[in-house]
Amino acid sequence: MKSFYHYMMSYRGIQSKHDPKKKLADWMFREHDFPKQSTDYHVISQYFEFHSPFPEALTTFDEVWEEYKQTN
Repeated sequence: MKSFYHYMMSYRGIQSKHDPKKKLADWMFREHDFPKQSTDYHVISQYFEFHSPFPEALTTFDEVWEEYKQTN
């Protein structure tokens, strides 16, 4: 099973810089302390709660997490 971080890196290639999934992926890429190896919802969710990079980040995370679960 690939990590959530690895899954999110596929969104970095999206052309629209206004896409919230791309925005979140780009932020995760630059965030050195992000739990990059984690596949655990609670670990990642808690990280976002304390380090939310933009207002809709938690909503975006929840949407992408559902996609991630279906692919793994």
